[in-house]
Amino acid sequence: MSTLRSSAFAAVFVSLSVSAGTDSSATQPCSRELFRQFDFWLGSWEVKDPAGKLAGHNVITAEQNGCVIMERWQGASGTGGMSMNYYEPRAGRWKQNWVSPDLVLEMSGGMQGDSMILEGPMQYLGKEQTTLLRGTWTPLPDGRVRQHFVESKDGGKTWEEWFDGYYTRQRQ
Repeated sequence: MSTLRSSAFAAVFVSLSVSAGTDSSATQPCSRELFRQFDFWLGSWEVKDPAGKLAGHNVITAEQNGCVIMERWQGASGTGGMSMNYYEPRAGRWKQNWVSPDLVLEMSGGMQGDSMILEGPMQYLGKEQTTLLRGTWTPLPDGRVRQHFVESKDGGKTWEEWFDGYYTRQRQ
C-alpha cells in the first residue's frame, strides 16, 4: 500500500512540475516590466572617468531567473566590491546592497525619467562613519551608461561629487 501511495505521489509531483513549467507567468514573475527597468545596466563594461582615465571594469548579470541583478566591480587600483540589486514589489522600490572591504551601502529608489536613482546610507568600515550616497544611472544615446554618485555628510543638506563614471560595453 505504501508503494502505491509513493508511486501516486511521484506521479502527481511530476505532473505538477511539468504543468508549472509551461506557465511562464507563474514561473517567471520577475519577467514583468517593473523588474526589467535596470536591464540597461546589464553587460561587461569598461568604466572611465570624465577625463577618459580608466576607473575599472564592471560585470553586471541577471541571475535567479532575472529577479536579481548582480554587480561585480574591479577598480583599476585593485579595489573591488559587489552589489545585489532587485525590485521589491511590496515597497514598490528598487534596492541595492553593496559590500566591499571598506564600504557597506544600502540604497533604494527607482526610475525617474530615463535614470535609475537610488539613495541610502553608506558606512565606511575603517572609519566607523556613515554618510548618504545618491547614485544615478543614465543610459546614454551612444550605448554607454553614466553612473554618477554624490555624497552628503550632513544628512542630505549638501552634496559633493563622489564618483562619475562612463560605462562602455565590452565585446565578448
